[in-house]
Amino acid sequence: MTTKPKIDEAVRDQILAQPDVVLEDADLMRALVLANDRAMGSNIVDLRGLAMERLEARLTRLEDTHRNMIAAAYENLAGTNQVHRAILCMLDPVDFEGFLRNLGSEVAAILRVDTIRLVLESSQSDGAPVAEKLGDVLHVAAPGFVDDYLTGGRGTPVRPVVLRQIREGSATVYGEASGWLRSEACLRLDFGSGRLPGMLLMGAEDPHQFSPSQGVDLLTFFAGVFERAMRRWLS
Repeated sequence: MTTKPKIDEAVRDQILAQPDVVLEDADLMRALVLANDRAMGSNIVDLRGLAMERLEARLTRLEDTHRNMIAAAYENLAGTNQVHRAILCMLDPVDFEGFLRNLGSEVAAILRVDTIRLVLESSQSDGAPVAEKLGDVLHVAAPGFVDDYLTGGRGTPVRPVVLRQIREGSATVYGEASGWLRSEACLRLDFGSGRLPGMLLMGAEDPHQFSPSQGVDLLTFFAGVFERAMRRWLS
């Protein structure tokens, strides 16, 4: 004995004519499997259905992982291009004063940071007038200032790159901009044997722009190029 199908004749004819369309529709197949489970009742274990559920869950995890990997690759590529453009821009000036002005304007804009400060340690007491002459990008400090700033005065081992969130920036270094800064990147600079170290500070208003969990490879590379450029001016 047969019963009259409840499905609309036009829909039924379309499915019979193109069954592959149903098989390729994940949502439709999931609905059919669930309907089959309900028809069998709760006392029957459908091993095929369980296997499909596990495969679907695994496929979803693989797709999520794949998307995350692609997004991370694009992000890394964009960051690399950004640092490369900043380095090329940084190497353009032909005098030290222009180098500092360019660092605080165009280079900062390319790196998308709100402010950049260059800290140079000096044992001479007349460093302040030099800093004032060269603009607010340069800050001259006493010996030991860089390592103390990087470690927060705790005397812990000094890392070449420190990323951290802050309540506000150091007024000594950032000046008027210190009040609205919420994160910073600190790059320790080695200018060679017999020279005091320096530090490059990148401050941002966004508290999430720099955090300890982020990678430092690109900033380490940028600091290495910056050190070499500075050695030319210091010599």
